[in-house]
Amino acid sequence: MNAYIAQIRMNLRLTLRNRMTMVFGYLFPLAYFVIIGRFTNPSGAAATQMVNMVLTLGVIGGGLFGAGMRAVTDRERDVLRRFKVAPINAGPILVGQMVTSLFNYLPLAALVIFMAHQMYGMPWPTQPLSLLAFICTGMLAFASIGGIVAAVVNSMQETAMLTQLLYFPMLFLSGATFPIAIMPPWLQTVTQFIPATYFAGGLPGILRGTDSIVDHLPEAGALALTAIVATFLAVKLFRWEKEEKMRASAKLWLVAVLAPFFMMGAWQAHAKTNVTKARAFLRDMSRSNVTLIRDARVFVGDGTVIDHASVLIRDGKIEEVFTGTAPDADALKADAIDAAGKTLLPGLIDVDVHLDSPGTASSNPADYQDLDKSIDRELAAYLYSGVTAVKSTGDAVDQILKHRAAIAAGERLGAELFAVGPTFTAPGGRGTEFIQYVPEQIRPALTQQLVRLPKSPDEARAQVAELKTLGVDGIKAIRETGGLDPALLRAVAEAARAAGLPIAVHTATAEDVSSALDAKVDGIEHGAMRETIPEALFARMKQMGVTFDPMLAVIEAGRDFAAGKADPIERTLVQQVGPRKMLEETRSRIASMAGKQVEAGSPNREFSKQNLGAAYRAGVTLVAGTDSGNALLVHGPGIHREVQLWVEAGVPAAAALQAATYNAAKLLRADGRIGLIRKGYEASLLLVDGNPLQDISATERISSVFFKGERVNRQRLFDQN
Repeated sequence: MNAYIAQIRMNLRLTLRNRMTMVFGYLFPLAYFVIIGRFTNPSGAAATQMVNMVLTLGVIGGGLFGAGMRAVTDRERDVLRRFKVAPINAGPILVGQMVTSLFNYLPLAALVIFMAHQMYGMPWPTQPLSLLAFICTGMLAFASIGGIVAAVVNSMQETAMLTQLLYFPMLFLSGATFPIAIMPPWLQTVTQFIPATYFAGGLPGILRGTDSIVDHLPEAGALALTAIVATFLAVKLFRWEKEEKMRASAKLWLVAVLAPFFMMGAWQAHAKTNVTKARAFLRDMSRSNVTLIRDARVFVGDGTVIDHASVLIRDGKIEEVFTGTAPDADALKADAIDAAGKTLLPGLIDVDVHLDSPGTASSNPADYQDLDKSIDRELAAYLYSGVTAVKSTGDAVDQILKHRAAIAAGERLGAELFAVGPTFTAPGGRGTEFIQYVPEQIRPALTQQLVRLPKSPDEARAQVAELKTLGVDGIKAIRETGGLDPALLRAVAEAARAAGLPIAVHTATAEDVSSALDAKVDGIEHGAMRETIPEALFARMKQMGVTFDPMLAVIEAGRDFAAGKADPIERTLVQQVGPRKMLEETRSRIASMAGKQVEAGSPNREFSKQNLGAAYRAGVTLVAGTDSGNALLVHGPGIHREVQLWVEAGVPAAAALQAATYNAAKLLRADGRIGLIRKGYEASLLLVDGNPLQDISATERISSVFFKGERVNRQRLFDQN
């Protein structure tokens, strides 16, 4: 033990004389910290990422250029020859150099964390022991890699060449300098074979306190195993004199040392969990930016309008709403967006969409087979259109929950997804009509995903409880002819209330509406599409706080489809988000139907408009949903047409926009965080040119979309990996 201590003491004194160690271990990381911080002014996750980059650079540089270089230098200068005759083996020399690298590195790590806290407000790490353990493990691993390099090379020149062959890929492909998430998919796979990736990938979560070292045991284990194996081999291969040459084949021992990372890379090439984490962290970085939207007209969401205001966004939330003269953006360390002449609204919310159907036609079965890809595109289309949240109904529950989780984790960028899942209906009722067209052998599984068909009140309650366990955000039931009878509907609604889930009911007649109100539901969808709803029912809805969603856009689209008119897909925003080939084929099919008559008894838009106007005058809480996914109703822009039809029906623009923002958030029970432009709320916002309160079509003239603080690059939404 005395030999180890003596070596460590001696190495610590000599380290400051090693210029290469100082440059790559200290000056380069600190210079990187200062330069990047000067130009990016990071905060939140961005500050954490900058610290992660600097610490990773220090580990790679200090490890590879520390212990290894020192051993080769001493051998080249015949320093080690003196130890050969002493009663000491290679262990104290190599371990002493590794421990010295660690001791030299820890002050750098502490200094960088302190500077990030003082200069950029990065919170102090809440898992200090995990952080220390992970940093020590990483430093010892890379120092041991440097040691094995020193053991297998024959000269200083070889050491420099081999070390740099390791250093630069680790520098540029580990996420230390460029985020892995912005790399091409093939290169993202390559990065998983780079040892530094596992240090750079595990450190951010520990720095932020969301993870402990237990959450990164595979990464820590690979680093620790490398440290042990490389140190053991370095001792065995150790040479005291430069005249002792190593065979070229000995360099294969370096491959053996890196074997844990090759195995982990092979697994990650399949699982891609590290790439997913990298994307999520990059998303957090984007959301941590500080932005000041200056001099906008602000529609708050609850009907309030501020004619001249500025909104400060920080770390994904609205930090402040300033009225009157805008504050200085530089003083707030914020990026400024000039919004004079523009209107800022909460992100729009569509409370009824069907993501398993695209709203367009195609003769190519492949366009319908990759449903996951279609849903990703549809959620991106909503965000492109300024719709920051949607409620999916009647879609495959497992699939929708998976996509909801991906959006929530930041793995993909798209509208926030509220998942309702299976629709409660009766055998052969609405919601089951499409199942009969699929092969018989898969009908049971598809039925389980899309609908619930309770035969008794007890079964209905059990099915609601099961969906609650799965994690759905609400319940939808069908009362329209062929749907649930009143007793089953009451059982479903009762169970939904007990589970704390909002329930909306699809109705088609005034009698359906009355039955739904008897069941004490939370929302009525469609209302009555072929008759007038009595004022007494609207009075009950207001008294009970039940929302009303007329869904005018789907009625218009259905009538145009039946009449052979392609008007709904000719709108500019639809052309921007709809798959071009499918739009072209839909247009061709529609042209072949031109001149056909609308079927008698089909939904009547005039009745629906009249009912909407009566609901507004009665003071019923209105919410906006579109039924997107039905024929000619392409995902994304439908909510803009919906509010336009409301204004045509006599509803003031402010009331229509409130229905598509704050009221919708209330129905989703998310009104404590979205749906309003208010301090503390998530910064999911829509900035449009002009004044939609005077010209409702201005909502389609989108200037910027913000999602949880991130200014969305709309043009790249459809190019996500």
